[in-house]
Amino acid sequence: MAMASDPWQGHDFAILLPVLVAGALTGLGILAFLCSRLTARARGRRTTQAVWRDASLTATGLALGLYLWGCLHVLFLEDQEQAEQCELHRPEGTPALVGRRGDFIPLRLVCEASDGHDYSVVIPHYVNPSIAVLLLLALACGTVSVLLHLGRRRTTRKRG
Repeated sequence: MAMASDPWQGHDFAILLPVLVAGALTGLGILAFLCSRLTARARGRRTTQAVWRDASLTATGLALGLYLWGCLHVLFLEDQEQAEQCELHRPEGTPALVGRRGDFIPLRLVCEASDGHDYSVVIPHYVNPSIAVLLLLALACGTVSVLLHLGRRRTTRKRG
């Protein structure tokens, strides 16, 4: 007999913990690389393409940091505390709650009402919009870096 999924589930700890560990390790890797770019030797060989690449990595690292910050808000709340947050932040006029779910993209803990409406709690409101802006910035800087790199390769080929 198949059982219906639990309507009162948040973020799965078995997924949340590896996301936090992998994210922290990736963030440390990005930070280590960017710090290596600050040495005197690296500064002497700096190109415009490398500056744009580093800007892209910085924006990516900041977005990752914000995502992990949001995940930490969820990690330390037990199921009962999540339910209390749903009740505490329930908009006026919202009928009884019928479920709760955790989404990883965008990062949110959603409280579901019986009238079909839902609302987010626990994750700070600035996290997802800031991540979106930072990732767009990272994409733009990365694109400029790639275009500069391709332009430099074409120039080098024409000379040779």
